[in-house]
Amino acid sequence: MTGPPESNAAPRPPGVGEPPVLPDVLYEAGLPVDMLTDEQRLVLSELTEEELAVLLDIKSRLDAVEPEVRAHGEIAGGALF
Repeated sequence: MTGPPESNAAPRPPGVGEPPVLPDVLYEAGLPVDMLTDEQRLVLSELTEEELAVLLDIKSRLDAVEPEVRAHGEIAGGALF
């Protein structure tokens, strides 16, 4: 007979052991949230609206200068950074 494996462990409350749910806007902004630990994901999942707005603003500013920073790294071999 097939079915879920039996476990002698106490049942977990709903959501325990699962990665925290993150706002879709973090994925849409291109943040590498899938590479984060569960602890890091928990921190992001608990951000207030204001904190989330600041994080996304910083991300957009970093993205805006990325080509320039990348070009400096390629020209100077990253020696300046």
